[in-house]
Amino acid sequence: MEAFTLDSPAGGIFAARWRPVGESTRGQPIVLLHDSLGCVSLWRDFPERLAAATGREVIAYDRLGYGRSAPFPGTQPGSFIADEPRGAFATLLEQLGLKGFVALGHSVGGGMAVEVAGAYPGACQALITVSAQAFVEPRTLTGIREAEQALVEPGGLSRLAKYHGDKAEWALRSWVDNWHSEAFRDWTLDAALARVACPTLAIHGEHDEYGSLEQPWRISRLTPGPQAPAILPCGHVPHRECPERLTALVVDFLADTP
Repeated sequence: MEAFTLDSPAGGIFAARWRPVGESTRGQPIVLLHDSLGCVSLWRDFPERLAAATGREVIAYDRLGYGRSAPFPGTQPGSFIADEPRGAFATLLEQLGLKGFVALGHSVGGGMAVEVAGAYPGACQALITVSAQAFVEPRTLTGIREAEQALVEPGGLSRLAKYHGDKAEWALRSWVDNWHSEAFRDWTLDAALARVACPTLAIHGEHDEYGSLEQPWRISRLTPGPQAPAILPCGHVPHRECPERLTALVVDFLADTP
């Protein structure tokens, strides 16, 4: 793994890249977009596994306010998902000189990956969403509240601080408060999904705590396809719960992608 920091007007953006060992890379790099409480470290060994299996470079970064990136300047706005293509992601593209890429996002990062694919139709060669939310449903809000309760108990926030340092409480409040805000009541990805022009694979866990199977089905129906989503026998975090099967799905899907 090669770790580095990108410069942005709001502060440093931590990023990392993995390349296949002992062979040259092939195809466009895969850029990973993390979830609401995620960061580069919480992808664990998935980026390395993915690089080895696909032969592609894999790049991940911490959004401002998360992981080893600088704090977010203020309160995270309700438009944060739609803003990502013009935020840290744009900094990544510019400073790494990426002309093409595959976008892979987990959970809210999947929503951001959809926005990215629509914003860069000429550069995004393929889109993969993993456990993404395409609209707000009761299961989403209930799951967030249950996670919040566990994290505000004694010692709970320290688990977040391990990855986000003194930004941990900001990250938690940004997640909980945005999804339960009035602005998010009728939020959907429908308009962004309609802008996606590249092949798309929606992956979802059968037992996902934050979204029913209607989530990946909506993504599949409103994008170029394949028509059916891929359902894994796991919960919300396939890259931790069933990484081998997730990796195999990505490898098969990208087999004919530049």
